[in-house]
Amino acid sequence: MANIELRYGRSNFYFEFDADRFEVLKPSGELRPLSDLEISAKLDEPIGSPPVDQIVQPGEKVLIVVPDATREVACGQVINILVRRLIANGTSPADMSVIFATGIHRPVTEAEKAAILTPFIAQRIKTFDHGPRDISRIARLGETRSGIPVELNRALTENDHVILIGGVSFHYFAGFTGGRKLICPGLASSKTIAATHKLAFDRETASRREGVGTGLLDGNAVNEAFIEAASKIASPFCISTIVNDDGEVVDLFCGDLIASHREACEQYAGRNTISIAEKRTVVVASCGGSPSDINLIQAHKAIDAASNACVEGGTLIILAECRDGLGREDFLKWFEAGSSRELADRLCEGYQVNGQTAWSLLGKAERFDLRIVTSLPERRVEAMKMKHYPSIAEAMKGIDPASSGYIIPFASKVMIQPTDSE
Repeated sequence: MANIELRYGRSNFYFEFDADRFEVLKPSGELRPLSDLEISAKLDEPIGSPPVDQIVQPGEKVLIVVPDATREVACGQVINILVRRLIANGTSPADMSVIFATGIHRPVTEAEKAAILTPFIAQRIKTFDHGPRDISRIARLGETRSGIPVELNRALTENDHVILIGGVSFHYFAGFTGGRKLICPGLASSKTIAATHKLAFDRETASRREGVGTGLLDGNAVNEAFIEAASKIASPFCISTIVNDDGEVVDLFCGDLIASHREACEQYAGRNTISIAEKRTVVVASCGGSPSDINLIQAHKAIDAASNACVEGGTLIILAECRDGLGREDFLKWFEAGSSRELADRLCEGYQVNGQTAWSLLGKAERFDLRIVTSLPERRVEAMKMKHYPSIAEAMKGIDPASSGYIIPFASKVMIQPTDSE
């Protein structure tokens, strides 16, 4: 028998398994974390842009955009290097500010701000929260070609320079995280967020729109809308990190928003796409711990990835602590629908961003025996058509001991590509 440690929130579960029956799916090879000196050197070699030191002049105001607590991008290490460089170049700390790209997520707590930025930066640089419904802080900057209103936080227009710091990983309908997503949906109004996310759903077929999906950028209507919205901000300098399982920077790309982000996405996909010869009956997957399982809406990304390794009707066992609950209190209402088809019809009648996540999750609960090890109340799990378990051992009960399966330690970070004909 073999043993593997699977992350669950800020703790771990240990899973004993038969190595002849289960295969562990994870990227091959581990990259060494970059030192401060190596990160600084990468900032000196931007893609499609001069270095940030040449762009920002003394006396000019700089807005630094960073993710919220649902992302782990090693922002603290990067922003410390960036701020020190700007100060050495003549920029006063008083001319810098940081805004958290929360989109429609909850606000960032004071403790989270210190954790994201490090206490050194949090105590010295002004920070701002984004409110997607705060019309006093939202500016309308035009429309996309398809008529979507582009409404963004005014801070993006009130500073001389905008610097984005984000991380790249897979996203189940935007293709990849990071880059343009820090502006839209990160700093967009709720109206703009809903309209751009709606492009992922095809009302005519009541299903996912063609071209929208994990790892897809070209021809992806959602990605293209995000880029159009972000293009309303003049020449933001983009920094994209790739982090390891411990949240340390192993690669960094910077420069032009589109070119540097695309290069980061290509590198990430090359390292984190896993091909399998066949789908299997049982898949045990961890989201990868916090913050990937901070709430169920975030954990769904790992469920989506893991489902690609499981045969129809097979068993999916997901480790997702969800210490912040569902992600939104109104998320549960969508599961009042009798089926994913009925839920899809409701989305066609009145689309809402998180309704699409609920539709995707309910569809998986219908297609698989979906078992979740979580801190969520059992009644809530059952209301979402899933089965609640306190441990992996309990979740494994009743499964055919001869069945084969996969173990995915960091399901939120990988894309599974079956090569069989299923």
